[in-house]
Amino acid sequence: MRKIVIAGNWKMYKTQAESLEFLQGFMSHLEETPQEREVVIAAPFTDLSILSKNLHNNRVLLSAQNIHWEQEGAYTGEISGSMLTEIGVRYVIVGHSERRQYFGETDETVNRRLKAAQRCGLTPILCVGESKEQRENGETESLITTQLKKGLVDVDQQNLVIAYEPIWAIGTGDTCDSPEANRVIGLIRSQLKNPHVSIQYGGSVKPNNIDEIMAQPEIDGALVGGASLEPESFARIVNYK
Repeated sequence: MRKIVIAGNWKMYKTQAESLEFLQGFMSHLEETPQEREVVIAAPFTDLSILSKNLHNNRVLLSAQNIHWEQEGAYTGEISGSMLTEIGVRYVIVGHSERRQYFGETDETVNRRLKAAQRCGLTPILCVGESKEQRENGETESLITTQLKKGLVDVDQQNLVIAYEPIWAIGTGDTCDSPEANRVIGLIRSQLKNPHVSIQYGGSVKPNNIDEIMAQPEIDGALVGGASLEPESFARIVNYK
């Protein structure tokens, strides 16, 4: 059985006070959420500890947005797996396109971060996807195949989630057509040793398109950006029909 994972990526939004305010408006909506759906919030590092305390024994799981490949050391501005697990974090996003675009992330560093997350017992959410130019040049399939081949070297596919995020659809309002997202996610699955890996779609996921997205047979969840910042909006996504 493939697990359904709906994750909200808050990126660089929300102070601690704002994150607690979000919980006040969000948690009551989970009463109608089917138990088999895993609900994850990927918050900024400064929010994780206070969220963990307020989500103790709750069904919402916490994710970090990045992890370093070393356990400790002189890596200013980075964070290690043990620092995350100590405060109850269970997931970590690795290789998001914004990390690749703005902070020099490569397939090789993605691979090191994935393995570091797994060594600490965290479940990494590996992001892959193509730019608009790459899609228009017919490079989608070859690019994603390369990202997977290089990124998954020596990675345990029994403890892994993958998110297909076409870069041209992130924060643009342009959503990849659901059948096309389903096709690409099927391609991703064909490259894996473990067919039971959960594969999410991400890229302008909203309350008004989540039902169609989740109706696709290959799609096992969503990695949600802007629409996860408002309690009612994210609740509608979590409680897709």
